[in-house]
Amino acid sequence: MFERSDETLIAQALKGKKSAWLTLVKRYEKNLYNYALRMVNNPADAMDLMQDIFIALFRNLSKFRGECPFKNWLFKIAHYRCLEYYRRKRPMQSLDDVPEQEDEESVCLEKNLQIQQQSSALLEAMQHLPVKQKLVVELKFFQQCTFEDISQQLGISTNTAKSQLYSALDKLKLHLVDDQIIKVGVEYV
Repeated sequence: MFERSDETLIAQALKGKKSAWLTLVKRYEKNLYNYALRMVNNPADAMDLMQDIFIALFRNLSKFRGECPFKNWLFKIAHYRCLEYYRRKRPMQSLDDVPEQEDEESVCLEKNLQIQQQSSALLEAMQHLPVKQKLVVELKFFQQCTFEDISQQLGISTNTAKSQLYSALDKLKLHLVDDQIIKVGVEYV
């Protein structure tokens, strides 16, 4: 069976086809939830944020012009929703609460525990980054965006995206006990 393109699904969803909208949601819900979880570091808030992103997507779907890949456009919406989240929650957010992450795909419990500890350490270290740097790290390592994609999504120059990433990596090194956690943690989160 073939997979329908995002553009086909969007066109069908705009015509009122519910199954096309649900396929689009299913295609991106895991990525958006993981993105939101890494940004807000709280499963309940991540779920709420993901729902806000999909509501915003539903309301703005007709505005998608295809000038960039749909995924980039979707994560730009997610970026703005994350900024709104930080503006609303900033005074109440605690950097001390780091939920444990479970890796259900791992068959080796010891490796799972190691990955979990490294992921938690990385997530905790990311909470010390300014929001813009956290977004650049998220887009580069977790969404595998190019610097050009990052600059388009965040409305900054490519050089600014690079400098924010390198600044963020320097700050992460200060908060992590072992530099290897950055390499291993990003690989498995």
